[in-house]
Amino acid sequence: MNSPGFRMEPAGREDTGSTMLRVLSTHLFLNQRLHPGLLELAARSSAQGVELFAARQHFDYTSRDHVGELASWFASNPLAPVSMHGPLFPDREMGRAGAPAVNLLHPEKSRRIDAMDEIKRALEAAERIPIQNLVLHLGERDDKWSQRTIEYAITALEHLGAFAHPLGVRLLVENLLSEATTPQRLLTIIDMGHLNNVRVCLDLGHAHVAPGVSEAIEILGGRIGAVHVHDNNGTNDEHLWPGEGTVDWPAAAKALSELATPPVAVLEVATLKGDPPSDLLTRIEDAFARLG
Repeated sequence: MNSPGFRMEPAGREDTGSTMLRVLSTHLFLNQRLHPGLLELAARSSAQGVELFAARQHFDYTSRDHVGELASWFASNPLAPVSMHGPLFPDREMGRAGAPAVNLLHPEKSRRIDAMDEIKRALEAAERIPIQNLVLHLGERDDKWSQRTIEYAITALEHLGAFAHPLGVRLLVENLLSEATTPQRLLTIIDMGHLNNVRVCLDLGHAHVAPGVSEAIEILGGRIGAVHVHDNNGTNDEHLWPGEGTVDWPAAAKALSELATPPVAVLEVATLKGDPPSDLLTRIEDAFARLG
């Protein structure tokens, strides 16, 4: 079992030392069922690990067969299942058919309980797949900042942390584009709840929209456990490849390099749209190169 915060170096890779571990989010393949062939493709890239995106149409964490299939692959391959992104919807259509979002900050208690239950279903995959980190969204874009928001967030993180700890999984909360999930307010939630084992997944694309990438890194500092790497034009959350938007990547790389402990770098770009595997591998390598 992994211990929370322990960074496993994938077998067959050199120790990255003071550099960031390179991880590919399977969000890239979100429109496909996640299967060993896609993991093989990730393994041929410059990535040293993957972040499993928990969406049932892609990675069905409720299916023992699907979880077992992926667990068997990871057991015999060097690519590490470094993290899992928590589910955003409980269905196979990402809410397009009307299923409610997984929202830990929803005003209705029943909705908050449903959200925690769905995340726990996903976490159960860690019994067979040795993920180290779980990336969580706190609420949705329209959620406001209030004393109740703080209480709901702390309750959810305490509850999920207690569930995750025996599985060796650490919680990472992600900065979103809501009033309640700015970098500064995530720190407030963590500090007020004395959630010492919770870290932040700094989404660089979200930070580029607000408050700015360098500013977010300065605010969060050593609380950053991972970064989501993608680009946009400063207004919309487009999940472009690094270099396709207006993020200042040299400045971002410099700011991240000055952190005492290098975070995990997770490339989280938009879903695959027919790129040939050879071109895709080159794009992944170029994306990681922008972070040095």
